[in-house]
Amino acid sequence: MNRQNLLIVLLMLLSNFNLKAQEDSVISQMIKEAETNSQLEILGQELLDGIGPRLVGTPQMKSAHDWAVNKYTQWGIKAKNEKFGTWRGWERGISHIDMLHPRVQSLQGTQLAWSPSTSRKGVNSEVLILPTVSDSLEFAQWLLSVKGKIVMISKLEPTGRPDYNWKEFATEASFEKMKSERKEYSESWSQNMKNTGYTFRNIHEALENAGAVGLISSNWSRGFGSNKIFSARTKKIPTIDLELEDYTMVYRLSARGQKPIIKITAESKELGEVPTFNTIAEIKGVDKPNEYVILSAHFDSWDGGTGATDNGTGTLVMMEAMRILKKIYPNPKRTILVGHWGSEEQGLNGSRSFVEDHPEIVENVQAVFNQDNGTGRVINISGQGYLYAYDYIGRWLNQVPEYVSQHIETDFPGIPGRGGSDYASFIAAGVPAFSLSSLNWSYRNYTWHTNRDTYDKIIFDDVRNNVVLTVILAYMASEDIEFASREKITLPLSKRSGKQMEWPSKRLPNRKGGQ
Repeated sequence: MNRQNLLIVLLMLLSNFNLKAQEDSVISQMIKEAETNSQLEILGQELLDGIGPRLVGTPQMKSAHDWAVNKYTQWGIKAKNEKFGTWRGWERGISHIDMLHPRVQSLQGTQLAWSPSTSRKGVNSEVLILPTVSDSLEFAQWLLSVKGKIVMISKLEPTGRPDYNWKEFATEASFEKMKSERKEYSESWSQNMKNTGYTFRNIHEALENAGAVGLISSNWSRGFGSNKIFSARTKKIPTIDLELEDYTMVYRLSARGQKPIIKITAESKELGEVPTFNTIAEIKGVDKPNEYVILSAHFDSWDGGTGATDNGTGTLVMMEAMRILKKIYPNPKRTILVGHWGSEEQGLNGSRSFVEDHPEIVENVQAVFNQDNGTGRVINISGQGYLYAYDYIGRWLNQVPEYVSQHIETDFPGIPGRGGSDYASFIAAGVPAFSLSSLNWSYRNYTWHTNRDTYDKIIFDDVRNNVVLTVILAYMASEDIEFASREKITLPLSKRSGKQMEWPSKRLPNRKGGQ
């Protein structure tokens, strides 16, 4: 090798060494900022305690969007609220649920989302349970008795103890007996509902039309004190969800002929048709400004709790990641966007709208990183059916510190996600989009869509872990000299149908919902 060629090789080695040193320095600074100057607790308290739940169509949802824009502006990050449609406007008010007979007791419960309001005086009536009937004619005859009454529409749960509690303390025979009796009761309840001629989706209308003045449900989440809180199906009368302990007490009183009387005051406001938004923020790329790395988390929630782990934690991860990126890496190679999507809970409407409205961005996305499912540290990343996902995800993950990466299992090439969270909206458009799937922390039973999804359930050590992961993935994806491959695998045969699986297709968003 002559001196000139040797000099070229040495310069190349020196250049690579300098680039590696620069990369190591940036990553080290990011980790230090995340660990020693975290803003997560402050952001979480402001969002979850100060603003609260973010049901689409409520003033709190709009307040959250404005709060996020203001935060990004304070950090020197360009941000905006981008309207994509409208929704039924509604605001929760004061609720009281009290049993007046056979004794006085305040009950624990929640007015369901978009439920009609009571007057300030409330409704006060005897409570009935659904009867056991042989056919729809017998049920139609019973309907004549519900005028002026409050009707319970959920089954009686035989136990309020979760299965894990039974497994720990019960004898094996007792545990098996309970499960058998619960199964039999559930099956008989389902059969009786069929006998009425209605389903749990439309019996509300029949009871409302028959003159009931209120409905009471109880959607137990199979955890101590936890109920799922969704939406009302009534048009004129209130629907409330009672926590299991109170629901079963009132149910038993009615079943034994003790004629419980309940007073429901559940004030709310109808606000007409209101706009829905995505909050979009960006750090503009320097070398490739028209290529994008997208951080993704839905902003809306149900409103039984404050939406802390669904999806306050994902929101906090992406906001904190953007703050750190702006501070440590203010001039990225590619543009880094964050999408705080609206109306995910009602069908991924915010992210689907963004995909439909911004084809110029979608076709130039390097990668999407989405976080949604709870407060735990990330433990799984799937390749989502992209043939060469291992090559680039593996390259990026290699720079994540071991104390974070040691918990993560990967699945390559994986199978494309079809729903569940906003990454699916991008996958359907052929974009490499990845779910940062987290440790359970009893998410499904205790915080997912429940009355217990509150700030105190957040595990901030795990959330900080996810911030470190996210900022490094975003940095590595931005700096990568290659544009990530979008080549897809040939999908296997479906185990259910035996037919060739197809790549998920794009679905249109609902841009005028809740009407």
